Amino acid sequence: MITKFIKRILRRDPMVKHTQANNTGAPKRIPKKAHRIDPHLLSKNAVKVTHTLQQAGYEAFIVGGAVRDLALGISPKDFDVATNATPDQVQRLFRKARLIGRRFQIVHVTFFGKGHPEIIEVSTFRALLDNAGDHVAESGRILRDNVWGSQGEDAARRDFTINAMYYDPSSETVLDYHGGMADMQKKTLRMIGDPAKRYREDPVRMLRAVRFAAKTGFELDSATRAPIAKLGTLLNDVPSARLFDEILKLLMSGYSWSAIQGLKDAGLHHGLLPLLDHILDKGEESKGANNFVKLALANTDDRIQSGKSVSAGFLFATLLWPDLLKNWKANSAKGMANIPALQDAMDDTIATQSSGMTIQRRFESDMREIWSMQPRFERRVGRFPFRLIESPRFRAGYDFMLLRCETGELNPEIGQWWTDFIAADPARQDELMVSAKNESGNSPSPAKRRRRRKPKSAVPPESAAS
Repeated sequence: MITKFIKRILRRDPMVKHTQANNTGAPKRIPKKAHRIDPHLLSKNAVKVTHTLQQAGYEAFIVGGAVRDLALGISPKDFDVATNATPDQVQRLFRKARLIGRRFQIVHVTFFGKGHPEIIEVSTFRALLDNAGDHVAESGRILRDNVWGSQGEDAARRDFTINAMYYDPSSETVLDYHGGMADMQKKTLRMIGDPAKRYREDPVRMLRAVRFAAKTGFELDSATRAPIAKLGTLLNDVPSARLFDEILKLLMSGYSWSAIQGLKDAGLHHGLLPLLDHILDKGEESKGANNFVKLALANTDDRIQSGKSVSAGFLFATLLWPDLLKNWKANSAKGMANIPALQDAMDDTIATQSSGMTIQRRFESDMREIWSMQPRFERRVGRFPFRLIESPRFRAGYDFMLLRCETGELNPEIGQWWTDFIAADPARQDELMVSAKNESGNSPSPAKRRRRRKPKSAVPPESAAS
């Protein structure tokens, strides 16, 4: 009786903007023996969210990429929940919940436990917006998206068939409206509805298509791929912050090099990262840049696939380094002193990048620090090595320098010297200082060097790209 009463109130709630019943058809109900999702891969917090919503009389399902990964036998990194409860109604059911977004309002429900807090993203079923007036721009891009609808409409609004499945943990049943499970078996990535129209609604879907194809190894079906080359310019209208987030997801997908190749194949690499035009060039001049970036991305992919963290600042520093190096050399050729030439090259490189996708300032600061350290690694006499080790971002700068050594841009002996130095005791450090002095022909600083305690960060971990 209580459940029926709550549902009756929900239907009458003036805040709920429901549309007419959908005509998308009934979903295919896939039982556990067919989908074979392992309940042990589920987030206990995501299950708790669906259970709480269902107990309050609402529909609630785990949805999207989490269901796709579960069906593939992969433990999802994030869990999203879809419900017919409005954001306000969801928020009232959980203590640690807050509303997020304006254009697309959702609720973040936070759970604290051992390790990092877990955020379960809860969204309300969205309606179809064919006749939504001021909700859609002339280009077709959705501007405001807080019109609630049915689950069938919500499924039709999702991008790819493999991301439009709903899993109910209580019944262990998957609801599949658009043949997502069959497409997974065929290893096909297919857009729901008319691909051209869907890309106009949200141009970022073109980048998501490339990312999902790289991550899953699935092929884009011909109808999904065909409009991308012609509609790529629509990405120019996407807000810079959102574009940055999507590119960052692509680069940190664990399959970044494959994704970048996918961008090139789809004709989407121009203007996003100016560097991509160079690193995807097969000319002899771009060989060094290709090798450096491929190595950096391979290291990033290995860390992500191993469940390790990666620093976005470090990643973008590697992607833009070939352009910066080119500018640095050009400035030096003009007669500029080494450090001013580097500083000027940083400004030019970042300014050029900002004409496409703007990198957030907090990452820009990390990039500048990593780049600024590079000349200092060649100064291995006097107090310089000890001062450099004490820099807060030393580990990132050191890892970056090792990449340069590995590609032959920098003498590998310099990288080995620093690896030995940061692991050595004081006596061995003195020996290494003497060897560096003899190699360079420089004399140590006349000021007496004060013995410093070696910081904990000086002990080489696996990587400081994190």
